[in-house]
Amino acid sequence: MTFKRNGVFLAGLFVVALALVATGCGGDDGGGAPEALPSSSCTQIEYEGEGDAEYIITSDLPLQGANRTQTLQINDAIRYVLQQRDYQAGDYAIGFQACDDATAQAAKWDSGKCSQNANAYAANDKVIGVIGTFNSGCAAIIIPVLNQAPDGGIPMISPANTYPCLTVNLPGGCDSTEPDKYYPSGTRNYARVAPADDYQGAAVAEFMKAQGVTKVYILNDKEAYGLGVATTTRKAAEHVGIEVVGFAAWDPKAASYESLFRKIEGTGADAVFLGGLIDENGAQLIKDKVAVLGPNDGDVKLFAPDGFTLQQTIDDAGPASKGMFMSVAGVPVDEFQGAAKEFADAFAEEFLKGRPIDPYSIYGAQAAEILLDAIESSDGTRADVIAKLFETEVTDGLLGSFTFNENGDPQDAEGAVVGFTIYVATDKLTTEEVISPDAATVEAAGAA
Repeated sequence: MTFKRNGVFLAGLFVVALALVATGCGGDDGGGAPEALPSSSCTQIEYEGEGDAEYIITSDLPLQGANRTQTLQINDAIRYVLQQRDYQAGDYAIGFQACDDATAQAAKWDSGKCSQNANAYAANDKVIGVIGTFNSGCAAIIIPVLNQAPDGGIPMISPANTYPCLTVNLPGGCDSTEPDKYYPSGTRNYARVAPADDYQGAAVAEFMKAQGVTKVYILNDKEAYGLGVATTTRKAAEHVGIEVVGFAAWDPKAASYESLFRKIEGTGADAVFLGGLIDENGAQLIKDKVAVLGPNDGDVKLFAPDGFTLQQTIDDAGPASKGMFMSVAGVPVDEFQGAAKEFADAFAEEFLKGRPIDPYSIYGAQAAEILLDAIESSDGTRADVIAKLFETEVTDGLLGSFTFNENGDPQDAEGAVVGFTIYVATDKLTTEEVISPDAATVEAAGAA
């Protein structure tokens, strides 16, 4: 898929070039407390350790729109990890800024805001790591700017990105320039703790098959994430023996989708998959599906990936959401064990005050722990933090046990990092099943 981002990307390169001139090699210059990132996007520096912070880590998440509940919890999880470590990573004092990549007008991530944030991180030589993004399209803008930042680039670790093409080229699912265009320096600086959509597509396809689906019509919202998860789900569905009777995009600006669903009705599909985000007029899509094809627990079932898996889908779509299935990486909170359960219990008591915990907070905490461990074992330069990030070995961590491969994806994984929860919509997200997809289905989802 081609991103409409050439202008902001070139602007980012220009700002990074200025940063190179202004800051030299980057890294710690021993000059006291760091300068804060712009308040137009970020909180003030949060630091509760002794003396002054020496470095800044930042989160880059959409703090406005449908994902706000999830992303606020991710930020609180990062704060909790920092508190447990007294804002220290070994010998280094670490401050934190939570930055917003959304705008009120868009009510979701915004390409201009992502570019602006990336340039600010690259130009601040005290920023030693970024936790983010939440949306893969925003990551596609930020990664190449950070990749060329002074001092060897800025390490970036995502708790939520699932678009495969950020790290690998899946034949038929990625642009020919992906992922190389995200790493113009030639060195990788990005990793993620969320499994990519070849895993999600495989999990959804296997669940569809178990539900008796024989023919599926697959839609996508035309964004990087939506097209990516739609493509991996198509390949996985075909692998498990489900006929894909259509593959098309919906227009997020459309007032009605009833004609689209009448077309789908003519294909004989007994399931529809919505590859994309609830923000892209997803509630209207769900309502019109039910209006034309009937209830989701009837003759034509409705499936959606993690871009829909939040309470707002149920709230916005109302009764039409009932019975639809939605997937998300990880296991349900009530099935956490070991370190994850201990963290979830303590975090909930400290920050949530009775509110339900979102599984993505665990992914945010795991990302924070990995980044802080990499900083602790480094020599204090960005380049060495990146190197240590890719040498990470997590054993019985919050998401289980895993390492990173050379692309920055989890490998040798056991536990929640390769598990997916399927929810069914009632008046809330209700756990239906937990799936760790078969390796052959995952391979098929990413194949040519």
